Amino acid sequence: MIQIYNTLTREKEEFQPIEEGKVRMYVCGPTVYNYIHIGNARSSMAFDTIRRYLEYRGYEVNYVSNFTDVDDKIIRAAKELGITAPEVADRFIHAFEEDTNILNVKPATLHPRVMDHMSDILTFIQALIDKGYAYESQGDVYYRTRKFEGYGKLSHQSIDELEVGASQRTGVEKELKEDPLDFALWKGAKEGEISWDSPWGAGRPGWHIECSVMATKHLGDTIDIHGGGQDLEFPHHENEIAQSEAKTGKTFANYWMHNGFVTIGEDDEKMSKSLGNFVTVHELVKQIDPQVLRFFMATTQYRRPIRYSETTMKEAGVNLQKLKNAFENLSFRTADAVAELEEDSQKLKELADLETRFTTEMDDDFNAANGITVVYEMAKWLNQYSEQEAVSTVVIEKALEQFSQWLSIFGIFFLSEELLDDDIDQLIEERNQARANRDFARSDEIRDLLKDKGITLEDTAQGTRWRRSE
Repeated sequence: MIQIYNTLTREKEEFQPIEEGKVRMYVCGPTVYNYIHIGNARSSMAFDTIRRYLEYRGYEVNYVSNFTDVDDKIIRAAKELGITAPEVADRFIHAFEEDTNILNVKPATLHPRVMDHMSDILTFIQALIDKGYAYESQGDVYYRTRKFEGYGKLSHQSIDELEVGASQRTGVEKELKEDPLDFALWKGAKEGEISWDSPWGAGRPGWHIECSVMATKHLGDTIDIHGGGQDLEFPHHENEIAQSEAKTGKTFANYWMHNGFVTIGEDDEKMSKSLGNFVTVHELVKQIDPQVLRFFMATTQYRRPIRYSETTMKEAGVNLQKLKNAFENLSFRTADAVAELEEDSQKLKELADLETRFTTEMDDDFNAANGITVVYEMAKWLNQYSEQEAVSTVVIEKALEQFSQWLSIFGIFFLSEELLDDDIDQLIEERNQARANRDFARSDEIRDLLKDKGITLEDTAQGTRWRRSE
């Protein structure tokens, strides 16, 4: 049974989805004003691994991750680049999709954008006003933080502790608030900035309201899992809870998950754009194998910090190559394998035991570090089996399938040097399913993988045909 560390309770809890066999999962996506750095990308990769493992365990995952395409940073970038805010957003959404695709991050079931949900946002804010949880002040709308009794329950802060920090703030916005703790749901328009009409005047939404609206619209009033970076726990996720639960009167999310930071340097400083110590994925993948970066991120449990350095990246590359060698060593033996051997039942039992150990480790709050340890042990098993004088097809197929499935959870994909017809048919079936799910990134990825192995695909009205290149 899967155990999840719930930030809300500070305890590991048995995962019990709202609907049996299905998971409603919302993960806060990027603010699209620049290329993502590897600290940003860690969240995408961490929750992609979690999603893939849930699917491996048989769950149907409805995975929603938004794009924040209305924001102060986007407006500033638009002025600097001499283009409109929507054009900035479009540019860097495309860049995000390219960067995450090369890291084998599956596209979300849905990537909603703020600009497409403006009427929903206005309706949501009005509902909070009608219930007395929000008020208009000179074109802005603020949330009455004190009115929500549970405020601070996610970050485990008391209202008195929060009041001390809030009372030290100054500026025009403080004068518009009833209480320093209140936060903006709607911001009145400033000259020259993008805006939308509303009952309170032209303006744009505050950051926190956007995720509440998109999560509840596409996943329902209560969702199973809400995830994001550790830095979003307060105030962003705290405010999401306050807004959503005030409006619906229901629990917003049953499990809150937060990934750790990527740190850099001897002082383990958090990587961030504001500190100027970041490395973008866009540039990094020009220098190293993207699979090495993905593997580097996959070897640490999602809640733990990851120290980025050239040394740790090189170590990841060496370890990944060892796994690839084990896969290819056994794949090579396919050519001389016999159908069955007397010892097959014992070998299949050994594989089953390894699988039990792998799921036990991964069921424990998606402990990728321990899961990878079992993967290393299986790589050793593959090498030992490949050195046997006689090997069987049934064991090889089961071992390679199991090994490939585990690695795919971490976004790593190997193909044997010589693909068998059954392997090709299986990949084509996976590609067909990806296309049916509108997962075009994965569809293109499989096509390119086959092309690299000398397999040409032809999509016809009668289905997909393939042929080996001359």
